[in-house]
Amino acid sequence: MVKLILMRHGESTANMQNTFTGWTDAPLTHKGQRQAYEAGLTLKQTAIQIDDVHTSMLKRTIMTALIVCDVLNINWVPIFKTWRLNERHYGALAGLDKDAARQQYGRKQVERWRRGFMDVPPTLIKQEHQQAYDRIGVAIPLAESLAMTQQRLLPYWHTSIAPKLQLGRNEFIVAHGSSLRVLIKYLEHVPDDELEQIKIPNGKPIIYTLDEQLRVVDKQIL
Repeated sequence: MVKLILMRHGESTANMQNTFTGWTDAPLTHKGQRQAYEAGLTLKQTAIQIDDVHTSMLKRTIMTALIVCDVLNINWVPIFKTWRLNERHYGALAGLDKDAARQQYGRKQVERWRRGFMDVPPTLIKQEHQQAYDRIGVAIPLAESLAMTQQRLLPYWHTSIAPKLQLGRNEFIVAHGSSLRVLIKYLEHVPDDELEQIKIPNGKPIIYTLDEQLRVVDKQIL
Protein backbone atom coordinates (compact mmCIF):
# COMPACT_ATOMS: atom_id res chain seq x y z
CA MET A 1 0.00 0.00 0.00
CA VAL A 2 1.16 3.50 -0.79
CA LYS A 3 0.07 6.95 0.41
CA LEU A 4 -1.09 9.87 -1.71
CA ILE A 5 -1.56 13.12 0.19
CA LEU A 6 -3.58 15.92 -1.41
CA MET A 7 -3.87 19.38 0.09
CA ARG A 8 -5.29 22.68 -0.99
CA HIS A 9 -3.03 25.65 -0.28
CA GLY A 10 -3.57 27.79 2.80
CA GLU A 11 -5.84 30.83 2.60
CA SER A 12 -4.72 33.31 -0.07
CA THR A 13 -5.43 37.02 -0.26
CA ALA A 14 -8.01 36.24 -2.96
CA ASN A 15 -9.74 33.72 -0.68
CA MET A 16 -9.86 36.37 2.02
CA GLN A 17 -11.24 38.97 -0.41
CA ASN A 18 -13.74 36.46 -1.89
CA THR A 19 -12.57 37.00 -5.47
CA PHE A 20 -12.08 34.60 -8.37
CA THR A 21 -8.36 33.92 -8.71
CA GLY A 22 -7.43 31.32 -11.31
CA TRP A 23 -3.86 31.78 -12.56
CA THR A 24 -3.48 35.12 -10.76
CA ASP A 25 -0.54 34.74 -8.35
CA ALA A 26 -2.16 35.64 -5.02
CA PRO A 27 0.07 35.18 -1.94
CA LEU A 28 -0.86 33.49 1.32
CA THR A 29 -2.39 35.52 4.12
CA HIS A 30 -1.07 35.21 7.68
CA LYS A 31 -3.97 32.84 8.28
CA GLY A 32 -2.92 30.82 5.25
CA GLN A 33 0.64 30.57 6.55
CA ARG A 34 -0.69 29.38 9.89
CA GLN A 35 -2.91 26.80 8.18
CA ALA A 36 0.13 25.43 6.34
CA TYR A 37 2.10 25.27 9.60
CA GLU A 38 -0.73 23.46 11.37
CA ALA A 39 -1.08 21.04 8.44
CA GLY A 40 2.61 20.23 8.83
CA LEU A 41 2.10 19.46 12.52
CA THR A 42 -0.88 17.26 11.67
CA LEU A 43 1.06 15.34 9.03
CA LYS A 44 3.95 14.93 11.45
CA GLN A 45 1.67 12.92 13.74
CA THR A 46 0.94 10.43 10.94
CA ALA A 47 4.65 9.56 10.57
CA ILE A 48 4.13 9.12 6.81
CA GLN A 49 7.40 9.39 4.90
CA ILE A 50 6.89 11.80 2.00
CA ASP A 51 9.16 11.02 -0.94
CA ASP A 52 8.19 13.72 -3.45
CA VAL A 53 6.21 16.97 -3.42
CA HIS A 54 4.27 18.40 -6.36
CA THR A 55 2.87 21.94 -6.59
CA SER A 56 1.43 24.25 -9.19
CA MET A 57 3.47 27.19 -10.48
CA LEU A 58 1.54 29.61 -8.27
CA LYS A 59 3.11 30.99 -5.11
CA ARG A 60 0.24 30.07 -2.81
CA THR A 61 0.89 26.36 -3.34
CA ILE A 62 4.67 26.68 -3.41
CA MET A 63 4.80 28.59 -0.13
CA THR A 64 2.33 26.19 1.49
CA ALA A 65 4.50 23.23 0.48
CA LEU A 66 7.67 24.93 1.75
CA ILE A 67 6.10 25.63 5.14
CA VAL A 68 4.83 22.05 5.48
CA CYS A 69 8.21 20.61 4.49
CA ASP A 70 9.96 22.87 6.99
CA VAL A 71 7.68 21.71 9.82
CA LEU A 72 8.31 18.10 8.81
CA ASN A 73 12.06 18.79 8.54
CA ILE A 74 12.15 17.39 5.01
CA ASN A 75 13.39 20.45 3.16
CA TRP A 76 15.63 18.15 1.10
CA VAL A 77 12.68 16.31 -0.50
CA PRO A 78 12.32 17.16 -4.23
CA ILE A 79 9.58 19.69 -5.05
CA PHE A 80 8.27 19.56 -8.62
CA LYS A 81 6.39 22.62 -9.93
CA THR A 82 4.06 22.30 -12.90
CA TRP A 83 1.46 24.47 -14.64
CA ARG A 84 -0.66 21.34 -15.03
CA LEU A 85 -1.58 21.55 -11.33
CA ASN A 86 -2.54 25.24 -11.59
CA GLU A 87 -6.00 26.36 -10.54
CA ARG A 88 -8.53 26.34 -13.39
CA HIS A 89 -8.39 29.60 -15.35
CA TYR A 90 -11.49 31.64 -14.56
CA GLY A 91 -11.17 33.78 -17.67
CA ALA A 92 -12.92 37.15 -17.45
CA LEU A 93 -14.14 36.31 -13.92
CA ALA A 94 -10.59 36.49 -12.54
CA GLY A 95 -10.29 39.29 -10.00
CA LEU A 96 -14.07 39.74 -9.77
CA ASP A 97 -15.78 39.60 -6.38
CA LYS A 98 -17.87 36.41 -6.24
CA ASP A 99 -20.93 38.18 -4.85
CA ALA A 100 -20.64 40.85 -7.54
CA ALA A 101 -20.44 38.08 -10.16
CA ARG A 102 -23.65 36.52 -8.79
CA GLN A 103 -25.40 39.89 -9.07
CA GLN A 104 -24.12 40.43 -12.60
CA TYR A 105 -24.66 36.96 -14.07
CA GLY A 106 -27.11 35.34 -11.67
CA ARG A 107 -26.44 32.89 -8.85
CA LYS A 108 -27.37 29.77 -10.83
CA GLN A 109 -25.13 30.70 -13.76
CA VAL A 110 -22.14 31.39 -11.50
CA GLU A 111 -22.62 28.06 -9.73
CA ARG A 112 -22.72 26.29 -13.09
CA TRP A 113 -19.41 27.90 -13.98
CA ARG A 114 -17.92 26.97 -10.63
CA ARG A 115 -19.22 23.41 -10.26
CA GLY A 116 -20.47 22.31 -13.67
CA PHE A 117 -17.95 19.99 -15.31
CA MET A 118 -18.34 21.24 -18.87
CA ASP A 119 -19.29 24.89 -18.26
CA VAL A 120 -16.70 27.46 -19.41
CA PRO A 121 -16.64 30.89 -17.69
CA PRO A 122 -16.65 34.08 -19.81
CA THR A 123 -13.41 34.12 -21.77
CA LEU A 124 -10.72 36.78 -21.88
CA ILE A 125 -10.67 38.94 -24.99
CA LYS A 126 -6.97 38.28 -25.56
CA GLN A 127 -4.34 35.96 -24.17
CA GLU A 128 -2.25 37.07 -21.21
CA HIS A 129 1.52 36.63 -21.12
CA GLN A 130 3.62 35.95 -18.05
CA GLN A 131 7.34 35.24 -18.01
CA ALA A 132 6.92 32.00 -16.08
CA TYR A 133 4.78 30.46 -18.83
CA ASP A 134 6.39 32.16 -21.83
CA ARG A 135 9.74 30.58 -20.96
CA ILE A 136 8.28 27.04 -21.01
CA GLY A 137 6.09 27.65 -24.07
CA VAL A 138 2.71 27.39 -22.34
CA ALA A 139 -0.07 29.63 -23.61
CA ILE A 140 -2.26 30.94 -20.79
CA PRO A 141 -5.87 29.84 -21.43
CA LEU A 142 -8.62 32.33 -22.19
CA ALA A 143 -10.80 30.39 -19.71
CA GLU A 144 -11.18 26.78 -18.57
CA SER A 145 -14.02 24.49 -17.60
CA LEU A 146 -13.37 21.81 -14.99
CA ALA A 147 -13.26 19.28 -17.84
CA MET A 148 -10.50 21.29 -19.54
CA THR A 149 -8.65 21.53 -16.24
CA GLN A 150 -8.79 17.75 -15.81
CA GLN A 151 -7.66 17.23 -19.40
CA ARG A 152 -4.43 19.21 -18.89
CA LEU A 153 -3.84 17.80 -15.38
CA LEU A 154 -4.12 14.06 -16.08
CA PRO A 155 -1.03 13.78 -18.33
CA TYR A 156 1.07 14.92 -15.36
CA TRP A 157 -0.65 12.37 -13.14
CA HIS A 158 0.06 9.57 -15.61
CA THR A 159 3.68 10.49 -16.34
CA SER A 160 5.01 12.04 -13.12
CA ILE A 161 2.92 10.92 -10.14
CA ALA A 162 1.34 7.52 -10.81
CA PRO A 163 4.66 5.85 -11.80
CA LYS A 164 6.24 6.98 -8.52
CA LEU A 165 3.30 5.70 -6.51
CA GLN A 166 3.64 2.35 -8.28
CA LEU A 167 7.27 2.23 -7.16
CA GLY A 168 6.07 2.54 -3.55
CA ARG A 169 6.88 6.23 -3.14
CA ASN A 170 4.51 8.38 -1.07
CA GLU A 171 3.53 11.50 -3.01
CA PHE A 172 2.34 14.86 -1.65
CA ILE A 173 0.39 17.20 -3.96
CA VAL A 174 -0.29 20.79 -2.93
CA ALA A 175 -2.67 22.36 -5.42
CA HIS A 176 -5.96 24.25 -5.70
CA GLY A 177 -9.66 23.76 -5.13
CA SER A 178 -10.50 23.09 -8.80
CA SER A 179 -7.40 21.12 -9.79
CA LEU A 180 -7.75 18.87 -6.74
CA ARG A 181 -11.49 18.51 -7.36
CA VAL A 182 -10.94 17.09 -10.85
CA LEU A 183 -8.16 14.81 -9.62
CA ILE A 184 -10.43 13.48 -6.86
CA LYS A 185 -13.17 13.06 -9.47
CA TYR A 186 -10.77 10.83 -11.43
CA LEU A 187 -9.51 8.86 -8.42
CA GLU A 188 -12.96 8.23 -6.95
CA HIS A 189 -14.89 7.94 -10.25
CA VAL A 190 -17.25 10.74 -9.25
CA PRO A 191 -20.02 11.38 -11.84
CA ASP A 192 -20.09 14.79 -13.53
CA ASP A 193 -23.30 15.80 -11.79
CA GLU A 194 -21.96 15.01 -8.30
CA LEU A 195 -18.96 17.36 -8.30
CA GLU A 196 -20.70 19.60 -5.78
CA GLN A 197 -20.19 16.85 -3.18
CA ILE A 198 -16.40 17.22 -3.34
CA LYS A 199 -15.44 19.73 -0.66
CA ILE A 200 -11.80 20.80 -0.34
CA PRO A 201 -11.06 23.23 2.52
CA ASN A 202 -7.83 25.19 2.67
CA GLY A 203 -4.93 23.57 4.47
CA LYS A 204 -6.54 20.22 5.33
CA PRO A 205 -4.54 17.15 4.23
CA ILE A 206 -6.46 14.38 2.48
CA ILE A 207 -4.68 11.04 2.77
CA TYR A 208 -5.44 8.24 0.32
CA THR A 209 -4.20 4.70 0.73
CA LEU A 210 -3.84 3.12 -2.72
CA ASP A 211 -3.28 -0.47 -3.77
CA GLU A 212 -0.88 -1.73 -6.46
CA GLN A 213 -3.32 -0.68 -9.22
CA LEU A 214 -3.68 2.74 -7.56
CA ARG A 215 -7.26 2.02 -6.54
CA VAL A 216 -8.48 3.82 -3.43
CA VAL A 217 -8.46 1.55 -0.39
CA ASP A 218 -8.92 4.22 2.26
CA LYS A 219 -9.41 7.98 2.52
CA GLN A 220 -8.87 10.22 5.54
CA ILE A 221 -9.33 13.98 5.85
CA LEU A 222 -7.17 15.25 8.70
